[in-house]
Amino acid sequence: MRIVGLTGGIASGKSTVSNLFKSHGVPVVDADLVAHDVIRKGTGGWKKVVAAFGNDILLENGEIDRACLGQIVFSDSTKRQLLNRLLAPYISSDIFWEVMKLWLKGSKVIVLDIPLLFEAKMDKWTAPIIVVWVDPETQVQRLMARDGIPEEQARNKINAQTALDWKKTKADIVINNSGTIEETKLQFQEVLNQVTRPLTWKELALSREGVFWVFLSAIVGILVVQKNLK
Repeated sequence: MRIVGLTGGIASGKSTVSNLFKSHGVPVVDADLVAHDVIRKGTGGWKKVVAAFGNDILLENGEIDRACLGQIVFSDSTKRQLLNRLLAPYISSDIFWEVMKLWLKGSKVIVLDIPLLFEAKMDKWTAPIIVVWVDPETQVQRLMARDGIPEEQARNKINAQTALDWKKTKADIVINNSGTIEETKLQFQEVLNQVTRPLTWKELALSREGVFWVFLSAIVGILVVQKNLK
């Protein structure tokens, strides 16, 4: 099984690339969706977050106001790190089970779409690692247009994250999303061909079929040994 890491930054176009993988039939585990699930009302993550940040972050129905929580952590790096520490175990666990479900279905290539791939130390479980990069000024302009916010606020949000230029140095594959969507799609097609190439022997051994054949071979080996001992 090949587990591909996909990451980027705010307004870098990571979601665009993630959706391209989905449209080409490659299963994607989206950490953002997982993060939403782990803070639903009544969950362990919800209890941890409410205990740390107080009832002021709750909506009338008891769910966490994600916009309110986002404003708090974006403006305070200490609180942002606290939130990441609180939710990391729940998110990692849910991602693991999502991968296991796909493994049981026989998926040979799985993309992990994780904004904090490096920060959460999950890069060691993925190969290759794809970073969706965009030049800084384009990133600012796209974020301003997307969220309808002033330039200073956009820059503050970007600066609150790990720099894309640093992530770029850690990537096996870089998709430059500074241009048009057509240019990105052309790059993606090359990446798709690379990601879906035949599995290595090691990757094949970790697939559902590989584990089955290893198990079957072990059983046959035991039977042969027992027969020879008689």
